[in-house]
Amino acid sequence: LGRSIRLLHTTVQCSLYLLRAICCPYPPLIVARCLKIHWVDTMAFSTRFCARRFRATLARLLHALLLIVACGFMPAAQAQSAVDVANLKVDQAFDGLYLSATLRFELSAAVEEALLKGVPISFVAEAQVLRDRWYWYDKNVAIATRSVRLAYQPLTRRWRINVSAGTLEASGGASLSQSFDQLQDALAAVRRIARWKIAESSEIDADSRHNIDFRFRLDITALPRPMQIGITGNGDWSINVQRNVRPER
Repeated sequence: LGRSIRLLHTTVQCSLYLLRAICCPYPPLIVARCLKIHWVDTMAFSTRFCARRFRATLARLLHALLLIVACGFMPAAQAQSAVDVANLKVDQAFDGLYLSATLRFELSAAVEEALLKGVPISFVAEAQVLRDRWYWYDKNVAIATRSVRLAYQPLTRRWRINVSAGTLEASGGASLSQSFDQLQDALAAVRRIARWKIAESSEIDADSRHNIDFRFRLDITALPRPMQIGITGNGDWSINVQRNVRPER
């Protein structure tokens, strides 16, 4: 034959665990003349290949798990700015409920830079009045919203705040305005909430107990759309705090 050509011809067998191959040293045309047929098991190759794939997949899963655990143990200070509420109280008067509070927070360098570039920053305070019910969830009886917009005016180099009931869009532009020479003076006005009416007397049951969920946050949705995409999840823009309080009679 000159030189022998070694060909591999596979024969499928009805087995779920073992594939076998027939090795013949001659071309297919004279396979009938083969005096000896050698059976070669391919299970060893398949087992090594599956083992390598299993180890690679397991390594990727362990790596992803380590990343998740590492992110879970990050300090909370990196996720959002420190915000606190002092002197939070709700007074129950003859004509309704009034909330007063002093907020403690600082603006990040990124927020101050945006203000100096002429981008107004909005803060939203929300108060939800709930009536206690021992047999079910507390009943929502009133919701109040208060918006404060802080802006810098480059021409006059003064700081301006606008306070409105509800969101600025819903109020139709009706707001109470104040101007300040310094940023810290304007921030002091933003941080202070004095006798904010959150519920009418008709909404309060004198014979029931009530509690108020108070929340204060920087409203990212009021920023220009291109900025919203870039700062989503950024801790420099995360100012958010929530507290619960009962009215004082």
